[in-house]
Amino acid sequence: MSILQGKNIVLGITGSIAAYKAAEIISLLKKRGARVFPIMTKSATYFVHPITYQSIAGEKVSFSLFEKKDESLKHISLSEIADLLVIAPATANIIGKIASGIADDLLTTTVMATRAPVVIAPAMNERMYENPIVQENIRKLKSLGYRFVGPEEGKLACGDVGKGRMSEPHRIVDFLEEVLYSRKDFEGKSLVITAGPTREPIDRVRFISNYSTGKMGFALAEEARDRGAKVILISGPTSIDPPRGVKLYRVETTHQMLEKVKEHFRGADGLMMVAAVSDFRPIKVNEEKIKKEGKERLTLELTKNPDILEIVGKEKDKKILVGFCAETKNLLQEAKKKLKSKNLDLVVANNLTEKGAGFGVDTNKVILLDSHGEIKSLPLMSKREVAREILNHVKKLFEKRKI
Repeated sequence: MSILQGKNIVLGITGSIAAYKAAEIISLLKKRGARVFPIMTKSATYFVHPITYQSIAGEKVSFSLFEKKDESLKHISLSEIADLLVIAPATANIIGKIASGIADDLLTTTVMATRAPVVIAPAMNERMYENPIVQENIRKLKSLGYRFVGPEEGKLACGDVGKGRMSEPHRIVDFLEEVLYSRKDFEGKSLVITAGPTREPIDRVRFISNYSTGKMGFALAEEARDRGAKVILISGPTSIDPPRGVKLYRVETTHQMLEKVKEHFRGADGLMMVAAVSDFRPIKVNEEKIKKEGKERLTLELTKNPDILEIVGKEKDKKILVGFCAETKNLLQEAKKKLKSKNLDLVVANNLTEKGAGFGVDTNKVILLDSHGEIKSLPLMSKREVAREILNHVKKLFEKRKI
């Protein structure tokens, strides 16, 4: 039985020549037991008559926020019943509107209102797809958790051959099944995730810290939450809003983070140590602000902070332990060393010198190394996509350990 059986799928259809393929998408969804509610934009009606979709879906095609015979708030009702919302075909226009927060028709308002996963299947000319504005909009939506399938290489409506062709209906429907399967694959699991930097005070106004913003840790927390896990997020100072549905604890210092990790690690199935923890702290913290008058130099004496990963690694039992390794050289060598010395199950390694990787950006480029010897290099992608790949790997580790 397909996971689509009994699910409500809202299908958005926009103004592209690929709109004719939406009929096959509806047909495939129906065969797998789904109920399909089509929404057409005005421009989509120029390509395919609504009767086509209505006949196949067995549901009324929706067009506007307020229809003559139904004064209900259509975008609210459709957004509430949706188990998944897919836009196929998705034009550059609809992608840009969603990325910009524009909600001026039934489809865009439904996207804004829904809490269901949103999948987008682009369809456009290759030159449009490669436009930097379109690519930036896609990157933004991916970073917010929107899922994309395609586009593919092939013959385009204009006669050109290139990337921009909408994925075939069977591939889109298979992808929808994958999305729904992944929504619950961490159900019953409890994960502790750390994020952000730590701060070690020097005096009342100064501290030692690093460039971490917490984006990677928060992306992992949101992805784990969306896949059914109970998430405990322990974060150093960040400016990111707390993820909905995640238990958040704020800390400042490495010692405070260690205590929170030890407190919650006992009842968890795994720990993802994403935080960029300060390795050293001042031996002495001045009670008053250190004044610069009369000083040409200031010498700080530092002492080593406790190694959180090393401490929990000694008592992890069957729990899954994930560490992060950010380096500027000898990346694989340092990652392998960390994997072994900390008794880790998985290391996520990234080279801080590579463009788009590391602190303060919305993207990352990492290598995954696990305790079974598997090494997987990922291309540059949004941190939410990286989080998805990490959790896919963690899922395999849980299965191997039968947790």
